[in-house]
Amino acid sequence: MLAAMAFPSVLPEPRVPDPATAPPLNWGILAPGFIAGQFASALRIATRQRVVAVGSRSPDKARAFAAEYGIPAAYGSYEQLVADPQVQAVYVASPHSEHAAQALLAIEAGKHVLVEKSFTRNAREARRVVDAARKRGVALMEAMWARFLPHTDIVRQLLADGMLGELESLTADHGQRLDPNEVPRLHDPKLAGGALLDLGIYPVSFAAFVLGRPGAILASAELTPTGVDRQVSAVFTRFADHPHAQALVNCTLAAKTPTTASVSGREARIELDDAFYQPGRVRLVSRTGVTITSGPPALFGHHGLAYEAAHFAQLVTDGFTESPRLPLDETVAIMEVLDEIRSQVKVRYPGE
Repeated sequence: MLAAMAFPSVLPEPRVPDPATAPPLNWGILAPGFIAGQFASALRIATRQRVVAVGSRSPDKARAFAAEYGIPAAYGSYEQLVADPQVQAVYVASPHSEHAAQALLAIEAGKHVLVEKSFTRNAREARRVVDAARKRGVALMEAMWARFLPHTDIVRQLLADGMLGELESLTADHGQRLDPNEVPRLHDPKLAGGALLDLGIYPVSFAAFVLGRPGAILASAELTPTGVDRQVSAVFTRFADHPHAQALVNCTLAAKTPTTASVSGREARIELDDAFYQPGRVRLVSRTGVTITSGPPALFGHHGLAYEAAHFAQLVTDGFTESPRLPLDETVAIMEVLDEIRSQVKVRYPGE
């Protein structure tokens, strides 16, 4: 049993470097959409990274994106993007259904690859991408930006120090109202839509970060008329290192939920407010109600994407091909958890 330390008067400082200090890479953005725009903006505002090219199946869309974000090269195909000798790293920002094929395209071209979450549609595709990157000797990482944020490192230190005592309970939710007429891709099974892969990946990944892989999963869902998951809840139990712990995770396309997370141990708990997966504060609460809160973040909202890009750039510069903060085997294991949830709630994508 892990003994709790004396309750602190202040929280530890995050050990995450300022993203502006990371060595620059030349980036190519594959598939210019909303999150790609947020990524390009974060890199321009908070880092020394250089976005040198963008590729889309639509030349007009590529040119418009390049003009908006000051990108020198715009390509009307993904093949042209990955063939650009100036591009060192490719950011894959397409729908989940396309991640595996497009990551493999970039890997084959010898590029380092940062793939948006969820990493692929399923664990089988994830293993194929990971195997290809390892064989080619290029860096590969899932763009689960929450793992690389400063407040996450505070949580990491509190857990490592045993500040909570024996872990008992974890809760995390992510719900947004995303109607079919507003975000049709999330309701389209051909694009691997549904709440789980787009929103649920955050609470599932948070549970993996804190507790590891569950030995048992019990899931329930409501499906859309198109056959993807509208709302999913799951209970995780039987963690190897935390035998008494249970995790409750929820995601939905139907409503804006609190998007909070908490981890409770026998001595204290950690609370993360809306939105727990973005830059924010950490609150440590003792079992007697004493509360300590971290300071405000240096970056807000999607500007926090700068941290994952900076981390990846440092990895590449230092000659590493995967991140100790989110190893590729863990990414595959998380996809296996998502697969099991989808299997239980009977969501299957075309071609699986």
